Amino acid sequence: MKKLLALLLLAALGAQAESVLHRSNDDEPSTLDPQLAQGMPEMHILRDMFLGLVDEAPDASLIAGAAERWEISKDGLTYTFHLRDGKWSDGTAVTAQDFVYAWQRALDPAVGSKYAFFLYPIKNAKTINEGNAEVAALGVEAIDAGTLKVQLENPTPYFLGMLTNAVAYPVPKAVVEKHQKEWTRPENIVSNGAFTLQEWQPQARLVLAKAPHYFNADQVSLDKVIYYPTQPNAALQRYRAGELDFTSDVPVEQLKWVRENLPQELHTHSQLGVFYYGFNLTKPPFKDNIKLREALTLAVEREPIVKNITGSGEEPAYSFVVPGVDNYGASYRPAYADMPREERIARAKQLYAEAGYGKDNPLKVELLYNTNENNQKISVAIAAMWKQTLGVKTELINKEWKTYLSDRRSYNTQVFRGSWLGDYNDANTFLDLFVSGGGSNTVGLVDPEFDALIAQAAQTQDMDKRSEILHQAEKRLIDNFSLIPVYYFVSKHMVKPYVSGYEANVMDHWQSKYLKVNRP
Repeated sequence: MKKLLALLLLAALGAQAESVLHRSNDDEPSTLDPQLAQGMPEMHILRDMFLGLVDEAPDASLIAGAAERWEISKDGLTYTFHLRDGKWSDGTAVTAQDFVYAWQRALDPAVGSKYAFFLYPIKNAKTINEGNAEVAALGVEAIDAGTLKVQLENPTPYFLGMLTNAVAYPVPKAVVEKHQKEWTRPENIVSNGAFTLQEWQPQARLVLAKAPHYFNADQVSLDKVIYYPTQPNAALQRYRAGELDFTSDVPVEQLKWVRENLPQELHTHSQLGVFYYGFNLTKPPFKDNIKLREALTLAVEREPIVKNITGSGEEPAYSFVVPGVDNYGASYRPAYADMPREERIARAKQLYAEAGYGKDNPLKVELLYNTNENNQKISVAIAAMWKQTLGVKTELINKEWKTYLSDRRSYNTQVFRGSWLGDYNDANTFLDLFVSGGGSNTVGLVDPEFDALIAQAAQTQDMDKRSEILHQAEKRLIDNFSLIPVYYFVSKHMVKPYVSGYEANVMDHWQSKYLKVNRP
């Protein structure tokens, strides 16, 4: 009995000594397959589990990752990465061939990666993804186990930043091919990041454990990270109850209370992201009806949304590229942004009538958004503005994350709520989304001139000339009224005083390996 009590005491002490971070997540992740991931709920977790060639410091600046160093040729077309002695979570070595396999897999059209376009700067990548070449033609080669050589189509100044995205993470070929779609289950998955997947209870929690084989494991303070898919209001309640240490968001309606009662625990930061509504350009009523799209765009009042609904310091958006992006200058500002309200509303009504709609024939439209209190409030507000100004009858469609993504990908939409958070600090991360046929082009834009401008920018090394070309592309996108920019994001988090190690960053990337928990 004494021995049993002693063992129980030791177990209890061990449990108390374990350092665990409890985080809320935006939603239930749709997948943990790096090449198939596309939303923030997935990306937060995958950054903890996998390590690309290039990593991010706590402030989101680029640092060495799985590659400890690299060289870039003078013409900017050849990158040679030298891998560190990294290991997978099963103890086997991470090799250059693992990256070759992962990137070829991402570009294989049969796999269906929606982020394959991220690898398009690599030689033959786009041709392969469009089904016009074999994956073996990709311009990436494992010189030896520790050396990866990459050939680009054109000089790409933001290429290193792109490699921090999940689609560029390595995956273990043997595990993927053995378990197929089930390779990401906790009992099967093998990863190379600071944490490994220990448990996954859908819609409840996802548990990551510190990876003993991670190259920098001695600098990782946490033993476990537990993610909870939780909406903002519920997350704040759990935070106040001591069940969460870090929230992925803060409910807008609670900001006043938080600022009055927990001001030191509220952290807000500028963020490289934009909230918008997209039109489905592939079918009626918005296909080939720019007047209708413009009318609905002009009827949206942004200031009341950022003042009365979001209320966290967001700025109204009229462009898609977030102001302040590196090497870009001022974002495009359409003429209607500076119109007096009366003039703008009058033009909206005129265009609505010219598009074939009016009091006797009101537009009936579906507006899709994913489950989230803030998304709902803004969608309700947009519907009210359209109703008041134009007489539009809007049906709000609320769906959970996976179904919402599926509907957008299959163009089973009319108008949809969207958001885009830059994956790297360059205007291309916003504009490249809308290239014809792109995996994230869920508005269905097909504009050869826009495509040509994006392609021209990719071949332009002079940064000033490149900026001019990208500005032309953004102007075409906005003047086509393919979407309605609403506001630029700020990140909002509740963070317990005993959590340290995070730094403000515009990417809103908070990797758990940098965080420490020192509970009183």
